[in-house]
Amino acid sequence: MLKVRGNAKINLTLDVLYKREDGFHQVEMIMQAIELADILHLEERENGNISVKSNIARLPCDHRNLAYRAAALIKEACQVNKGVHIHLEKNIPVAAGLAGGSTDAASVLKGLNELWKLGLSISDLEILGAKLGSDVPFCLRGGTMLATGRGELLKPLTDLKPCYVVLAKPPIGVSTAWVYRQYRGQDVKDHPDTDGVVACLNQGDLTGVANRLQNVLETVTIKEHPEIKELKKTMMQYGAMASLMSGSGPTVFGLVEEQAGAEYLAAKIRSQRSAEVFVTKTVGKNGGV
Repeated sequence: MLKVRGNAKINLTLDVLYKREDGFHQVEMIMQAIELADILHLEERENGNISVKSNIARLPCDHRNLAYRAAALIKEACQVNKGVHIHLEKNIPVAAGLAGGSTDAASVLKGLNELWKLGLSISDLEILGAKLGSDVPFCLRGGTMLATGRGELLKPLTDLKPCYVVLAKPPIGVSTAWVYRQYRGQDVKDHPDTDGVVACLNQGDLTGVANRLQNVLETVTIKEHPEIKELKKTMMQYGAMASLMSGSGPTVFGLVEEQAGAEYLAAKIRSQRSAEVFVTKTVGKNGGV
């Protein structure tokens, strides 16, 4: 039995540059790992079968589940005869813009590489991961990264100065594919200052990063779900340095320097808004704040 931890992510910036000939969108975004995580238990099976069980009843546990697909992919790619049972303890909200499915896939790739003694490098795993989803390569690495291409091309950045992150997910699900289909770049006037954020990261300037948080997909998701804008307002009203929607939404996060401030903010949101609320922290490249 092998236990693997899969961290969620937030987007400090997200820009969509253009639609590519292959149908994907060319993006440029700064991604940040956070401590909120799913826990996966991998148990080898001699019969060659793959099975998934989860603590979330409504979560599909067949080929629609990215953890299942990751196991099938690495098993086929490396011609492994053994199977695996995956027990998936979901703590990251589903369809929330926090890469919950992608981090499960990354965890399975890393875990089975170890369990089956395959000897694949992190680069090998990234190539496999990119076949499963654009966020999977980032979830394999974590820390603070600049992601380009469709999100799978990564450049390590200086870790964000450690801070607390308050997450609020309203009771709605958002389809990433739908958001990208609705996105109209010609209507977006303000784009992230990616270079400015990178410079602030290099200087350890948390305030500078916070002042430059931006996500162009808010132009789509907030129009459909105005409660996201209200959550951002509440975040700022009660002490967040800055607030942004993560990924395609609907989760909103706020950056807070101290734990007491983060707990106060979370309590205010719980009392005033309908949302799942979490207090977590940033995670650096070495797995800690």
